[in-house]
Amino acid sequence: MPRALLSVSDKQGLVEFAKGLAALGYELVSTGGTAKALREAGLACKDISDITNFPEMLDGRVKTLHPAVHGGLLARRDLAAHLAAIAEHGIGLIDVVCVNLYPFRETARKPGVAPHDVIEQIDIGGPSMLRSAAKNFAAVTVVVDPADYGRVLVSLGAAQPDAADAADAADAESAAMMRRELAAKVYAHTAAYDAAIASWFAAQAGEQFPERLTLAFDRQQALRYGENPEQKAAFYVEDRGAGLAGLVQKGGKELSFNNLLDLEGALLALDAFGGDCACAIVKHTTPCGLATGTDASDAYRKALACDPVSAFGSVIAFSRPVDDAAAGLVSALFVECVVAPAFSDGALDMLAAKKNLRVLVGTPGPFTATDLKRVRGGLLVQDRPSATLDEAGWSIVSKRQPTSAERADLLFAWRAVASVKSNAIVLARNGATIGIGAGQMSRVDASFMAVHKAKTAGHDTAGCALGSDAFFPFRDGIDQAASAGVKAIVQPGGSVRDAEVIAAADEHGMAMIFTGRRTFRH
Repeated sequence: MPRALLSVSDKQGLVEFAKGLAALGYELVSTGGTAKALREAGLACKDISDITNFPEMLDGRVKTLHPAVHGGLLARRDLAAHLAAIAEHGIGLIDVVCVNLYPFRETARKPGVAPHDVIEQIDIGGPSMLRSAAKNFAAVTVVVDPADYGRVLVSLGAAQPDAADAADAADAESAAMMRRELAAKVYAHTAAYDAAIASWFAAQAGEQFPERLTLAFDRQQALRYGENPEQKAAFYVEDRGAGLAGLVQKGGKELSFNNLLDLEGALLALDAFGGDCACAIVKHTTPCGLATGTDASDAYRKALACDPVSAFGSVIAFSRPVDDAAAGLVSALFVECVVAPAFSDGALDMLAAKKNLRVLVGTPGPFTATDLKRVRGGLLVQDRPSATLDEAGWSIVSKRQPTSAERADLLFAWRAVASVKSNAIVLARNGATIGIGAGQMSRVDASFMAVHKAKTAGHDTAGCALGSDAFFPFRDGIDQAASAGVKAIVQPGGSVRDAEVIAAADEHGMAMIFTGRRTFRH
């Protein structure tokens, strides 16, 4: 009689799977709560102690770490010496292993959880059985994911000896391929499990950047292609249902690689505005329009006015629900994606009429984990910058004090420029960008581009505020802004020529604030 060992924390689909195994003639062996669940469902099963002839002990810490278990898993069926050895010791073969691990990550994330409670969720026997079974995948079917239960039962059923010879050969080959695939899945799963444990220990020790960084991501979806059609791509997530993976798509085509990048850029642009009603229009991961408003429609109109030409084919993010009026405005423009915390029924109907428009619902919130950037042969790891950008630490360095209206524009410009690719300059007025200079190699070019964009869109730059993501290395950027009528500037400061820059601002009658904080975005 073939034997199946089942020991799971996640009991989703367990009973149905076990019934399927029993119907195929498998003897069921189980542990603790899994055995109880099977018996309550009317299934006969042996306890693991019936196999090991040794009781479970140490509150269940020791139950499967035994030669009777691992001998039955690791014995090669094609080696007579292996079979003779286990027969000598009265060890039976185990043909199917169904194990999933203690919920370590879920426990570790609970607010206020005690360290000893987390440690008790470090599974020892489970990974050991999985690794033993996966090593011997030539003969043992190992299942770690409930999503695989159905196809495993189909494969095991097809392997029954009542089929025609030709079908038997094909089924055997298919089953062997599946066992190899499931073994690979096991090692990826246990690696991710160990990575989570290592990360928890590092966090407990206060090690933000441990000596060895182990990352574990799950594939959320395969993508049609990457940045360009000849590049293959996929989307991997740290936690299913979190971040971008937590957005619910309500319409449109499948998300692309570039859509996901732009969605991150759009949501990043909103992070600094907290609970304000804001709209970000993003193209190639950087805003081409950003504004706050009284409602979604007002914020969208102001954001679009910054650069309506670049907004074609953009990704748009709202911090507030989108109603029918806002959806009507958006639907007049070709847009790749729209994301918001909620949409009215009428808004969804209007946007659904645009078949290619991807509509996403959810509030991923500010992302505070470490930021990873791949370079050749390695990985750069850093803190992600705080989403909080306020007036803390500001100092007025010019002779002229900013007016209250200018100060409000400066705060908006300071928040807006943080999501623009460096070198970055933003011109702002009344809670909206009117000109954005992004990704320039010099700051004076960024200033020129911001002014050029503003005037191209028909904005009067006289009296507007300017935000810069880093200090001005020379006074030329100030002179460029002054020629456009800029009256107030917010920038980090910190240049060896700060005195010259401040003097230039004073010459032009500008108000200037140093924040003491840089917001580069490379």
